[in-house]
Amino acid sequence: MTHSNTLRQQVLVLYLDTSALDSRVVGWARYDGTGTTRPTTGDSDEPPYETGVAALRDGWRLFQAAQLVPPYPGTEHETSFLKHEFFFEKLEKGE
Repeated sequence: MTHSNTLRQQVLVLYLDTSALDSRVVGWARYDGTGTTRPTTGDSDEPPYETGVAALRDGWRLFQAAQLVPPYPGTEHETSFLKHEFFFEKLEKGE
């Protein structure tokens, strides 16, 4: 049985243009452990925030940033995964 005053975690994953928190958001995902919303991939054409700093200003707490790994020599201009990944959380009351 869950209690309405129990804190649950909301997670926001932002992929930024560079490793700087004030750079532009290029990809994102949301997860809501409170059960109040059910976000899905592709449910918005606009990012929830313009930058990582904007998420911080809105109360999200940064708890993980991607390790900065230099590209392997010769692969500097190849397309790959989004490497500037930042995880944020908020604690909210659950259902």
